[in-house]
Amino acid sequence: MRKSILLAVLSSIFIVFMGMGIIVPVLPLYAAELGATGFALGIIIAVFALSGGVLQPFVGGLSDRHGKKGFLIAGLVIFGLTGYIYTLAGSVCHLVLIRTLHGAGSAMIIPMAMAYITDVSAGGGVGRSMGMLNIAIFAGIGGGPMLGGIFLDLWGPAAAFYAMAGLSFLAAVLVVTLLPRQKKKSGREVRPPMLSMLRRMLSSRRVAGILLSRMATMIIMVPTFAFLPLLMDRHMTASGTAIGIVIASRTLVNAALQMPFGALADRWHKDRLLLIGAAVISVALFTVPFAVSFPALVLLFALIGLGEAICWPALGALAAQEGEIYGQGSMMGVFNAAMNAGLFAGAMVVGILVDRFGIEWAFYAVSLFLLASTAATAVLIRPERRG
Repeated sequence: MRKSILLAVLSSIFIVFMGMGIIVPVLPLYAAELGATGFALGIIIAVFALSGGVLQPFVGGLSDRHGKKGFLIAGLVIFGLTGYIYTLAGSVCHLVLIRTLHGAGSAMIIPMAMAYITDVSAGGGVGRSMGMLNIAIFAGIGGGPMLGGIFLDLWGPAAAFYAMAGLSFLAAVLVVTLLPRQKKKSGREVRPPMLSMLRRMLSSRRVAGILLSRMATMIIMVPTFAFLPLLMDRHMTASGTAIGIVIASRTLVNAALQMPFGALADRWHKDRLLLIGAAVISVALFTVPFAVSFPALVLLFALIGLGEAICWPALGALAAQEGEIYGQGSMMGVFNAAMNAGLFAGAMVVGILVDRFGIEWAFYAVSLFLLASTAATAVLIRPERRG
């Protein structure tokens, strides 16, 4: 049963993130062609985070009561539909509406996958299992940009969006056919009301630290996915393929190192791994605007991938520990809502900075915020006594 669940979840996550990765080098350029400014591009990124972030805690709580499989399938179907609808966009407003729907689908995919992984890892090895999940995510989203860049160069942006749609529907079929039917919860099991559970989680200092770190380490997606393609296009006249390779260097290094660092997170201090990884990311990200060549960017993004590989399994394992108390669906819903909150706030603020000071400030501001947040997290995640 455990192997069947892992196969279904990891395979579907790899496929759907491959589809998401395919549109990474395409979407900013597509939006710019429709007239998007830096602020408008920030909104396009932000609404994905907003709709997903608002829904995730509630979807997570409902999944603890009614099962995860149906939510996961629904999210994958929404991803497939939005892949097709992107090609119909005729304005920036259309893209904003489509991204809102896309974000709603994400609320039903990532928390469900993480909850499944933590459930089958009960009893130990959560860090290793989170590493496996992150491999699926980053191998998919790492290979995707290279394919997306090739599609863009050869056939235009529509090909990339169609590919995302097809891969998302394929992932939905895999979940339907491979993921076992969940047993119904015992009627005698009583869980506290959803809002009460959310208040309990958010009142915990340790949970607050984990959520702050999740938010900060995910804000780096804003300069990577929204502004790196524009930076390379304007400063280097880079091709879509070159942009895809730079983005992929980060995600593929991340994926390759998830297992060893996931295993290390099960044996060593998770908080120290989190701090070391965040420091590596911050330094590399701050240096990106100074890179004047394609090889230099590949190296810097590989270092960012290394930092993520160090800290992400440890962060996921810390969240899973709290999930044993609050329910894995609920905890992973809030955990990923923090990610979306970071993407939303980061996209809005970074978009304004880019319009006012230039694209370089997308990288400076995010790296400095990550350093400050990491220092605060170190204080918050110290073990606390539970009443």
